[in-house]
Amino acid sequence: MSIKFQAFFTIITLFSLVTLSQSENTDAPTSNLGGRWKLLQRSIGISAMHMQVLYNNKVVIFDRTDFGTSNISLPQHKCRTNDDYLKLDCSAHSVLYDIPSNTFRPLMVQTDTWCSSGAVDKDGTLVQTGGYHFGDHTIRLFTPCSSDNCDWVELKERLWDWRWYASNHVLPDNRIIVVGGREVFTYEFYPKDKDSLQSSFYLSFLKETRDDPTENNLYPFLHLLPDGNLFIFANKRSISLDYVNNKVVKEFPVIPGDDKRNYPSTGSSVLLPLRLKGGNGKIALPEAEVMVCGGAPDGAFIKSDMQKVFVEASRTCGRLKVTDPNPVWYMELMPMPRVLSDMLMLPTGDVILINGASHGTAGWDDATNPNFNPVLYSPNEKPTRRFTVLNPSKIPRMYHSSAVLSPDGRILVGGSNPHRIYNFTADPYPTEISLEAFYPPYLAKGNAMLRPKISSADTTMSYNKDFSVTFNLPLYNPKAGISVTLITPSFTTHSFAMNQRMVVLHVVSVEQLSTTGYKVNVNGPTTATVAPPGYYMMFVVHRGIPSHSVWVKVM
Repeated sequence: MSIKFQAFFTIITLFSLVTLSQSENTDAPTSNLGGRWKLLQRSIGISAMHMQVLYNNKVVIFDRTDFGTSNISLPQHKCRTNDDYLKLDCSAHSVLYDIPSNTFRPLMVQTDTWCSSGAVDKDGTLVQTGGYHFGDHTIRLFTPCSSDNCDWVELKERLWDWRWYASNHVLPDNRIIVVGGREVFTYEFYPKDKDSLQSSFYLSFLKETRDDPTENNLYPFLHLLPDGNLFIFANKRSISLDYVNNKVVKEFPVIPGDDKRNYPSTGSSVLLPLRLKGGNGKIALPEAEVMVCGGAPDGAFIKSDMQKVFVEASRTCGRLKVTDPNPVWYMELMPMPRVLSDMLMLPTGDVILINGASHGTAGWDDATNPNFNPVLYSPNEKPTRRFTVLNPSKIPRMYHSSAVLSPDGRILVGGSNPHRIYNFTADPYPTEISLEAFYPPYLAKGNAMLRPKISSADTTMSYNKDFSVTFNLPLYNPKAGISVTLITPSFTTHSFAMNQRMVVLHVVSVEQLSTTGYKVNVNGPTTATVAPPGYYMMFVVHRGIPSHSVWVKVM
């Protein structure tokens, strides 16, 4: 390790020790610099393997179905009879959580959703695909509604290939692409085009990146690029795919180092914020930079799964500006090793790494030493100031945990079940069916006077059209400026927030309307390749402090 990195890691370690001492319990006040935790529900009845925020401020949460009964019952007279484990299962394996009221109700999912994938279409319906057993070719829909009658619907239409450990992404043409899966080297689309080839599309890249027998290319990282092509990262390699013509446009450099990045050596990835600029009527595509963090060394899964020897996880992050003519990975060291961590974009443009472990890999009882401390990454800071260790939770969130950004700026965190069945007495890592929230430092009470409050905004947004947002702000600093950001709600499972996307809009002007009232005039998103049609959380940000979001539909 270089002297520079040694010094950097020493500083971060000292800061970590300080922040660790600032939190006595998950509900106690903690340092404004380190954020705070709050337990929302001791039990939602299931372990949150998969989570998706919807535009009506509810969260669909679900687990697999093939392990036995959960800790929450289905409504009276409802039972599953096609279960892969029980002849009759009257427990729920999915719940719908209401964010404002902190309440939840059971949902009925029919077939096994174990290690499945999903994306939200342009109208706000969750399109959920694949799984295991009878669910491996299944397409499920969950459409938000204002009543308590919404539930899962399973389509008669089926996927071309079985999809277990696949990844999804919404596309500019209103389709959803489903990529990969265990021993599946293809991709396909939903909805299916009746005039197209009546099968999936083979992609040799998926086979080439498979390590035998540990794979290390499952749940590939997908990011839609501003030029409309799809960035795919698997194992250590990445490409740009023209999915319309089934053609690999470009292969990027291999990420440096020995660490593998995809399941079961599970790291995570984000597309850093797409920042739009005023173009005097001309549409200019923004720069795009992908970030990949964590993972495990080559051979780690065999050691953890077969020998129960847990090697240290990866300490590195890599950034690749994919829009450069000759992109090169820029590598950084995290404050601690991380595997199984989630990476989420915050409204400020920062990235939070949350959940996970420091040793081992994904798999049943294959990881140890939980990462209780989230880490904040500020991509625009100087290299020695980019990582900040935040206050810890007391709940281990490792294999089969998940996290999503809430419309109010909190991080909702749930799940963790490193066992084949629910085991609430396992020592030291029992099955977790609790739900908690992490309040990032920007939600500290002392920031209330600096936090914008949106008072009105259009609920629809058109491409390359101007629009305005009015907001109240007691202490506005014009030198600090105002930014307006759009964030898609992610489908999070297995440490990857699918479809996650943040677009920073171009601010034209800010007008003062009253003593504390203002209006910000903004250029809308430029193209569907920059911001695919659908629902977004829109935040107004001042001095690094975001408002509560409002939902807008980009059309």
